[in-house]
Amino acid sequence: QVQLVESGGGLVQAGGSLRLSCAASGRTFSSYAMGWFRQAPGKEREFVAAIRRSGGIAYYADSVKGRFTISRDDAGNTGYLQMNSLKPEDTAVYYCAARLSVGWFSHSEAREYNNWGQGTQVTVSS
Repeated sequence: QVQLVESGGGLVQAGGSLRLSCAASGRTFSSYAMGWFRQAPGKEREFVAAIRRSGGIAYYADSVKGRFTISRDDAGNTGYLQMNSLKPEDTAVYYCAARLSVGWFSHSEAREYNNWGQGTQVTVSS
């Protein structure tokens, strides 16, 4: 198990940028796949981006492809989500998630992750 703490959320104007961070406890973060999900008021939690244990392959929701970039620093036990060209519809609570990377699983399914952060609010004004 890892403990996850997100930071970096805030209020930004449309077209602006934010970088979210996800600090993980423990010494085996490199063994975990990591994902970012978001939940807007009145909506279900949705997949944003994920990155494999090795960091070599990343996955993105169509709605953020080309604007968001997921990355990780295993030496620093931290994951990141760089968000550019933000839109009002990106407004949501953003959650970091992780799971031990064993066997095949769908990186875009929230139910596959068993470690979650508390979330950080991102608000994009028009």
